[in-house]
Amino acid sequence: MISTSYLLLIVATLAIGGAASFYVRNRINHYQKVPVSNGMTGAEAARQMLSYYGITDVPVQRGGEGQDFFDPRSNSVTLSPSVYDGRSITATATACHEVGHAYQFAQDYTPMKVRTAIVPAVNLASNAWIFLLMLGIVMNLGGFVELAIVMYGVVVLFSLVTLPVEFDASRRAMAYMGQVSLPEPERKGSFDVLRACALTYVAAALTSVLQLLWLLSQRQD
Repeated sequence: MISTSYLLLIVATLAIGGAASFYVRNRINHYQKVPVSNGMTGAEAARQMLSYYGITDVPVQRGGEGQDFFDPRSNSVTLSPSVYDGRSITATATACHEVGHAYQFAQDYTPMKVRTAIVPAVNLASNAWIFLLMLGIVMNLGGFVELAIVMYGVVVLFSLVTLPVEFDASRRAMAYMGQVSLPEPERKGSFDVLRACALTYVAAALTSVLQLLWLLSQRQD
């Protein structure tokens, strides 16, 4: 039987995630309809920011829809079609944010190095912890439950380390847009987009912490 505490956890995580997703979609969709005055595409804005900071070895390529990321393994920026070809505030803000990650990589930004270093452990832990937990509960093997909680703790750590990485990339993007004299209304719109996107990482970190606290409380019980 599902406990009341777990039902409350499910409700809380769904509410946090749903609210964050709604707000992000609202802001992104709104500013996708607002063009930038310089008429640049997201890809052009990304390349211009890379050039501004003297970064010459990072290609900017078109990915699939929803694929906006910097890959430290290939040292490349990938932008979704709506960002790569878009000439909106959303496209510019998103592109500059991803270049912010490339700038972090070029400067050996410590939180990014830490996050990159723990990715293999996170990939293992995120897939294995729930199976270990279930096995430990079904077979009454306390050691498996403890190991599952430790592995989930690695997932939580990754969520927490991600926060300064994402916040700093947005800070670098906003600093650049100020330095190249993007009009104030467009900078405000860009900040609105980036702040909304940051909420998704905050929501993910918060829900993972709540889940970990629940697991710890069950162990103590």
